[in-house]
Amino acid sequence: MKRSEINKCIKEFEAILKEHRFELPPFLSFTPEEWAEKGHEYDEIRDNALGWDITDYGEGHFYDGKGLYLITLRNGNVHNDKYTKVYAEKIMMLKEGQISPNHFHWNKMEDIINRGGGNVVFRLWNATKDEKLDDTDVKIFQDGRCYTVPAGSEIILHPGESLTLYPYYYHEFCIQPGTGYALIGEVSMCNDDNSDNRFLEASGRFPTVEEDEAPYRLLCNEYPPADSCAKR
Repeated sequence: MKRSEINKCIKEFEAILKEHRFELPPFLSFTPEEWAEKGHEYDEIRDNALGWDITDYGEGHFYDGKGLYLITLRNGNVHNDKYTKVYAEKIMMLKEGQISPNHFHWNKMEDIINRGGGNVVFRLWNATKDEKLDDTDVKIFQDGRCYTVPAGSEIILHPGESLTLYPYYYHEFCIQPGTGYALIGEVSMCNDDNSDNRFLEASGRFPTVEEDEAPYRLLCNEYPPADSCAKR
C-alpha cells in the first residue's frame, strides 16, 4: 500500500470513530516526530503492538478485496512475562467490497461485536485435524444463544450483536451489500499476530508500504525502539 493511502485510511477511520463518539487513548494521536522522543515508559505499546493497523494482507486490493482497518487498544503478550494482561481489545472497520480472509487462531478465543453501522456477514467452518475446512455442522455461540448451522452458512450480525469464536473455528467476514460499513469490536484473549493466525490461503498480515509521502501516524509495527529516542 502507498503511504498516502494508509494516511487517508487512518484519517477516514478517525472521522468515523468521532462520528460514533468512540474516543481513543492519547497514544493514537502521537505523530512520528513525537514517537521519536518517547522512551521506555511507552514500551507496552511497542512490545504488544498497540495502535493503528491498516492492512491489505500484502495483496494490494484494500478496497475491493482483502482489507481491514484496525486499532489494537489493549493487549497482553504471551511471549513476555513482563506483561500480565490476559486479554485484548480492538476496534475495527470494514467497508462494502472488503473481506477479512478465512482464518482461525490456534490459541485465541474472541468475541466479535458489531458496534454500529451496517451488518456484518460471517461464514464459519470447523477445522479438520490437518487444518482444512471441515464439512461438519458448526456450533454457533451468539449473544448467549447456542445453535448449530451447516458449515459455511452465513451468520449476520446486526448492530449490537456479537459472535464468540473459539480456537480452530475458521471464519471470514464481510459487509452485507447495501449496508455500507460497520465498526467492529473485538474482545479476546491475548492477540499474537506473529504466531497465532492460520490463514486458509497463504496470506501476509501487514502491508508492504510504498513511501510516497510522510506518515501521518505510525502503524503498530513501525515504532522506533526506545533506545533510539532522543529522550528517555
